[in-house]
Amino acid sequence: MPIPTTDEMVLPVLQHIADGQEYRRLSIIKMLTEHFSLTEDERRKLSKSGKMERSLSREGLIERARERHYRITALGRNFLSQSPEEIPAEGGEGGQRPEKSIDENYQQIRKELAEDLLEKIKGNSPDFFEKLVVDLLVKMGYGGSREDAGKAVGGSGDGGIDGIINEDRLGLDVVYVQAKRWEGSVSRPEIQRFAGALQGQRARKGVFITTSNFTRDAEEYVDTIDSKIVLIDGKQLTEYMIDHDIGVSTTKTYEIKRVDSDYFAEGAE
Repeated sequence: MPIPTTDEMVLPVLQHIADGQEYRRLSIIKMLTEHFSLTEDERRKLSKSGKMERSLSREGLIERARERHYRITALGRNFLSQSPEEIPAEGGEGGQRPEKSIDENYQQIRKELAEDLLEKIKGNSPDFFEKLVVDLLVKMGYGGSREDAGKAVGGSGDGGIDGIINEDRLGLDVVYVQAKRWEGSVSRPEIQRFAGALQGQRARKGVFITTSNFTRDAEEYVDTIDSKIVLIDGKQLTEYMIDHDIGVSTTKTYEIKRVDSDYFAEGAE
């Protein structure tokens, strides 16, 4: 038989690596050889091309864990669901598994994507985090051009970034930015120091971004001061990244249609 297409290989590959562990490329090729009953010559061609893993990686279904080792992604796990409209959910009466709605499915995919993003962020360097924050702020409409924003925000050497960035393209006002690539919660003393830095810069507005979260005291404190400080935790950061297409790409788009009742209304002009 001819070598299967990438679309034909997607399901067996994802099922083979569905447990989330790392799998050697050779083991995946061996599985495909047995699954499709390939000849030795067809197996060599499949192994040599590398098209399968490139295509699945490009669509975000698998990712390279290390050299010649791959694992399934959150999108890959969701791809294994029955259809984009119906996904079995846990529970249900009489042992039946009720179906998730399209919106519930979408929210689940989005949640797992956000978790993957946060893991990727924490695995990169402080310099990368600096670039990410600047890219996001520019995409959200702050800082003018990417070059302007890059000059305005610089490394502080403490694992985050500190600086000022234009609130609008004309530079009529500025926002003081601090970002912490932390694991532990950001507490009130950190926000107090940030508020003091705002006063030192004669700035009225600030954004504090962290990969972790904020304590309740920190959140309550920003409501008691004159300066406007926006707190963005790791969860909100990844939500903004998804909304503004930072670090993510679209793999599939489904168009949901309904019956146009007006078309079938006889006598209507």
